[in-house]
Amino acid sequence: MDSTKKKKLIAYLRDFVTEERWETMQKVLDQRTRYISVVLEDIYQPQNASAVLRSCDCFGVQDVHVIENDNSFRPTKSVTIGADQWMSIHKYNKERDQNTAACYQHLRNEGYQIIATSPHVEGSDIGDFKLTDKTALVFGTELDGLSDYAIKQADGYVQIPMYGFSESYNISVSAALCLYEVTKKLRSSDIKWQLNDEEKIDLELTWLENSIRAAEQLKAKFLEEE
Repeated sequence: MDSTKKKKLIAYLRDFVTEERWETMQKVLDQRTRYISVVLEDIYQPQNASAVLRSCDCFGVQDVHVIENDNSFRPTKSVTIGADQWMSIHKYNKERDQNTAACYQHLRNEGYQIIATSPHVEGSDIGDFKLTDKTALVFGTELDGLSDYAIKQADGYVQIPMYGFSESYNISVSAALCLYEVTKKLRSSDIKWQLNDEEKIDLELTWLENSIRAAEQLKAKFLEEE
């Protein structure tokens, strides 16, 4: 479907949501970014997976890349509070030993530098991290951390300062702390971090479809009449 037809469909579907919902969508779209993305490798605890999605939504990060080598990613609705319906979740689960490689290759093709978060590899403090390129932050499980491949093939590393006995933060806490730091820098920079017009149109359409109970039937009716 070309942009002109998408805009017509958006105008048609818009009548089936409240003005308040539409205005909220516009405000959120203006703050959404794909300059920062999050990668989750083998996260298996539903509450943690869900909390990360909710943090991404709150900080305006649109894309989450989910690597499923050994564990399936199953968010809990009671924790996400619907945040997952506004996110673009990309899953890599075709080949057990190569899903991380497939994810990394896709991100590099999209122009991202891949930054692994780990307390066990020497890296820069997340507060000192410089956003010089589109960045994908990679997080692993609390128990095992990131795989050797995920660490070795990363372009750089960041750490979150810790001053207690624990070796690491909870994964959802780690993601929230990192996103707070990098999105704060991003929004105060001169970087063009907002979505482009085509990306906004695609998300408007997706979000409208997710907001309307009979969206598929309405969409089919519109296309038939066109």
